Amino acid sequence: MARAWRIVKKIHASSAFDGEGAWRFGGRWNSPGTRVGYCSANLSLAALENLVHLNPPVAFKSVAMELEFDDRLIETIGVKSLPPDWTEEPPAGSTMRLGDRWVREGRSAVLELPSAIIPSESNYLLNPAHRDFQKIIIRKPVAFSFDPRLL
Repeated sequence: MARAWRIVKKIHASSAFDGEGAWRFGGRWNSPGTRVGYCSANLSLAALENLVHLNPPVAFKSVAMELEFDDRLIETIGVKSLPPDWTEEPPAGSTMRLGDRWVREGRSAVLELPSAIIPSESNYLLNPAHRDFQKIIIRKPVAFSFDPRLL
């Protein structure tokens, strides 16, 4: 069983995996109009992924949510298979198209990709429309706070 983590503002905990934010704004691995959920292979990477987007850095009431899913639900794409511009900021269209195609083709409920922050660690995309999405176990949110020295 694979484990993953997502940190969200407490007020968004109930909708953390509906893909609404990604659908509205897009992200590294999806363009606006495509629903996905983002999470990380460990809690510390989930924290870094949040912190990199806080500009200016501010403290929110946050929760951490642990997920578990069977390895058979995962498709993995490694660094060598990614376009050369995959770490650019803002995210490149090539990476958005990659994620959009994965969702459109319904290849898996979970897509494992390297983190642009730490490429040797993994992030996961979740496809909430995939027939196997309901097999993902999402644990109850627990309070999470960032050490103020990070903000």
